[in-house]
Amino acid sequence: MYKYHCLNPIAQVGLDGFDNRYIKTDNYDEAEGVLVRSAAMHDLEIPEKLLCVARAGAGVNNIPLDKMAEKGVVVFNTPGANANGVKELVFAGMLLACRDITGGIDWVKANKDDENIAKTAEKEKKNFAGTEIMGKKLGIIGLGAIGIRVANAAKHMGMEVYGYDPYISVDAAWSLSRDIKHVTNLDDIFTNCDFITIHVPLMDSTKNTINAEAIDKMKQGVVILNFARDVLCDEKAILEGIKAGKIRKYVSDFPNPTTAGKEGCIVIPHLGASTEESEDNCAIMAVKEMRDYLENGNIRNSVNFPAIDMGVCEKVGRVAVFHKNEPNMIASFTRVFGDNGINISDMSNKSRKDVAVSMFDVETKITDEIKEQLAAVDGVFRVRVVK
Repeated sequence: MYKYHCLNPIAQVGLDGFDNRYIKTDNYDEAEGVLVRSAAMHDLEIPEKLLCVARAGAGVNNIPLDKMAEKGVVVFNTPGANANGVKELVFAGMLLACRDITGGIDWVKANKDDENIAKTAEKEKKNFAGTEIMGKKLGIIGLGAIGIRVANAAKHMGMEVYGYDPYISVDAAWSLSRDIKHVTNLDDIFTNCDFITIHVPLMDSTKNTINAEAIDKMKQGVVILNFARDVLCDEKAILEGIKAGKIRKYVSDFPNPTTAGKEGCIVIPHLGASTEESEDNCAIMAVKEMRDYLENGNIRNSVNFPAIDMGVCEKVGRVAVFHKNEPNMIASFTRVFGDNGINISDMSNKSRKDVAVSMFDVETKITDEIKEQLAAVDGVFRVRVVK
């Protein structure tokens, strides 16, 4: 039996993916798996029993990834599960930036008691007129699950699309419309595009990707859209760009004191993935990841350990070893098995920066003594007997 705990409300359609081998517990300390959305975990202790955390969403800045890795706790996220919801809001943001839709709606509300409102509206609507997005150039920074969908949909909307991503995956490349101009220099985005939208993960290297220097290179009247993370843009520089007339609108899905209520800023209360469909998709994906790990030891979409997949274990035993990515680790593990007369029928080793996972299928039951011998190898974080 496995116990799981929910730090946030998780869509029931996802929880329905657990079978009768799983028990939901209200006690965080006794759970082997934790499901989370936005709850902050940095100040929480990491229980000894905890094996994995599944984030029903993409961003993981609410989870202490390094501390989890040091304890051998696998952290998953659900990339792409909410991509369509974010994509649709990006286009809503573009339309709101081009046409003063909200201003027009507010005017109607303010004049609701005018018996001749229809006739008055015909005179006033010129004050809310805007431009269309068809024929405009859209620059997309980051061609992941969301960026790809934005790019392909923008082509169908009649836009000329530029895409930048030096690390684009093979799967993403296959999904990208052949009409997208794949550029290798960010300056091509900054100097050519009428709209610029950013869809990259938050890392030290991506903070302030859009800054004062980048804004200086942009076209007059550019629209900047940020549905990824607010700190990917230097928002003080953006306000200066708006004040100078360089930036027509800044559309952000991240309310903060810098941009909330400021002239030229359209700030949305973090609604990108707030759709029933996105929340359902994220919950379903998170539960599948957790189950495959708890039952088989397989890791998919982890943000602190490498992906590893040995399918369903059909041998007597399977053990996963989480360790530092250093030389001679595998030799040390196989020596333990050999000294105990255990035959390895299959194995896999995957690394990611400073950490690695080694998984072994064996033809003998793994005893507590063998587990302790593996754990005693210098550089091992955790030994998990999967079966």
